[in-house]
Amino acid sequence: MKIFIKFDFNAVCRKVLEEKLIKHNLKHKVLGFGEVEILEKTNTAVFSAFTEELKEYGIDIIENQKSVLVQKIKDTIIEMIHSPELVQVKSSVYLADKLSHSYGYLSNLFSDVTYTSIENYIIMQKIEYAKQLIVSTDLSLTEIAFQLNYSSVAHLSTQFKNATGITPSAFQRILSKRREISNKK
Repeated sequence: MKIFIKFDFNAVCRKVLEEKLIKHNLKHKVLGFGEVEILEKTNTAVFSAFTEELKEYGIDIIENQKSVLVQKIKDTIIEMIHSPELVQVKSSVYLADKLSHSYGYLSNLFSDVTYTSIENYIIMQKIEYAKQLIVSTDLSLTEIAFQLNYSSVAHLSTQFKNATGITPSAFQRILSKRREISNKK
């Protein structure tokens, strides 16, 4: 049985997962990022206990193949946004190539499962990343727009305002005021 385990695959999560797999005597093979294959048929009670223990650490198990593919789409989009230098083609081509399915199939599946489009998900992830960059770096809006593959700062600003209700400049001013106030305390 193949399962997809959704988690931030850092050393701590990997250690927790490994400990729980061993504790429940689940023979397994790690297939890739967040993907584990259970090699033997497993008692339902044991598997349920294993699942519940992982939930305590914020680790979810996804068994449905459609949900697994949707999670892979999300992970690929996040990878694409955080590493724009890797992506020299349109997102639709990148997703289709990376996941070995037609973009039409991926798009329809994603919409059916998440009730939003891949395009909208990409925009939301870009805006979240833009907010992170504004908060944690000294990059200008021009540099952020360039890093996120926007054609212009105006395009970034429009999508940012549509998603958050404020412009990136207003977001920066709010952060500056908050920092100013906290520094005075």
